[in-house]
Amino acid sequence: MDLQIDGNTALVTASSSGLGKASAKALAREGVDVVINGRDEDRLEDAREEIEAEATGAVVAKPGDLTDPEDVTALVETAVEEFGGLDHLVTSAGGPPSGPFMETEEEDWYHAYDLLVMSVVRLVKEAAPHLQEGGGTIVTITSRSVKEAIDSLVLSNSVRMSVIGLEKTLSQELAPDVRANAVLPGPHETARIQELVDQAVDRGDYDSYEEGLADWSDGIPLERIGDPLELGNTVAYLSSPKSGFINGVSVPIDGGAGASNL
Repeated sequence: MDLQIDGNTALVTASSSGLGKASAKALAREGVDVVINGRDEDRLEDAREEIEAEATGAVVAKPGDLTDPEDVTALVETAVEEFGGLDHLVTSAGGPPSGPFMETEEEDWYHAYDLLVMSVVRLVKEAAPHLQEGGGTIVTITSRSVKEAIDSLVLSNSVRMSVIGLEKTLSQELAPDVRANAVLPGPHETARIQELVDQAVDRGDYDSYEEGLADWSDGIPLERIGDPLELGNTVAYLSSPKSGFINGVSVPIDGGAGASNL
C-alpha cells in the first residue's frame, strides 16, 4: 500500500532503539525524511546507519535530552532547517523505573512526569505551528498500562494517563489541520526484552532464548510478542492520509492480550 507520505518530514523522538527506532524506520521506508533522536550519540549513529540502509528518504540524527527544553526546541528546529518544514511528530520516551507505590520516591514522580508528559507538551508546542501549515499528524507512543495497570509499574500506570488526556485534547484543539492519535504497545521484541531474556537464560531461569520468549508470549492470543516494525508500520499508517478519518484514538498493539472492552 502506498501511504502517500513520500517526501514528507517526520521527527521521531527516543528513536535510537526500540519502538521509536522501528517507527522511524517504517516512515523512512515510505520515503519520509526523518529526524531521529536519542541521548547516546554512538547508539544514535548506529541507528541512523541501520535506518538509512532501508530508507528511501533522508535520515538525520540529532542528539538531545527530552527533559531539556532547549534540546526539544533544537530537535524541531533541526527538522525545519534540514527539510524546510515538519509534517509528522512521533513522540516516544524511555520508560520510568519499575517499583511498587510505597518504594517510589517523590523525585521519581517528578522525573517521570517530566520525561513522559512535559516532553510531549514541549514538543507539541514547538512543532504545532509547522504541523498546522501542511495538515500534519501527531502520534504518541505510550503503553498498554493506560488501559490496564501492570504490576510494579506505578509510575507508568499513573503518569502515562496524562499523555492520553493530552492526545485527546490535541485531537480536538488542533483539528482540522492536525490529527493526533496514540498507540499502546504490549510486549515487542526490542533490544530491552532481548536483554532481559538473555539475562534470564544466563541465570538458568530458561534453557534457551526461545523458551524465555515463549514465556513473554504467555496470555497473548496470537501466541507471540510483537515485531517492533509491526508497531512502526501502524505509526506510519496513522501518519498517512490513508488514516485520514482517524483522530483522537488510542490503538492497543498487543496481539489481543488486553482484557479491556474499550
